Amino acid sequence: MNFLAIDVETANSDMASICQIGFVIYENGQIKKEWSSLLNPEDYFDFWNESIHNITEEDVVDSPKFPEVYEFLKQHLENYICVCHTHFDRVSINRTCEKYGLPTIQNNWIDTAKVSRRCWEEFAYK
Repeated sequence: MNFLAIDVETANSDMASICQIGFVIYENGQIKKEWSSLLNPEDYFDFWNESIHNITEEDVVDSPKFPEVYEFLKQHLENYICVCHTHFDRVSINRTCEKYGLPTIQNNWIDTAKVSRRCWEEFAYK
C-alpha cells in the first residue's frame, strides 16, 4: 500500500495557525520521500503549544507562509492516501487553506486513532 503520513504543529489553539508541517511518503513498504518545513503562521505563539513542540515565533520569523508551500503540498497530498492520527492534521490543513482563501486539498484520509478504536476494544473510548 502506498500512502503519505503527515503531521502538523500549530502556534496556538487556532487550528489554522500551522507553524510546522511534515510528511513521509511510503511506497511498497519503503520510504520514498521525506519533507518538513517550519511555517510562519502569521499568528501569536501560545506557551502551551510551545511547550509541546518547542517551536517559537523566533524560529519561524523567516520561514515561508502556508501559501508559499500550498502547491507543493497539494501536489503530494492529492496523489496519496493521507494517514494522520486524529482529525487534527486534516482539519488544520483545511482551516489554513480557508484562512488564506485557497481551495481545500481533495484527498482521502485514514485516521489511525479511529482505526485503532475500531480494531481494539480497549481503545474504543479513549
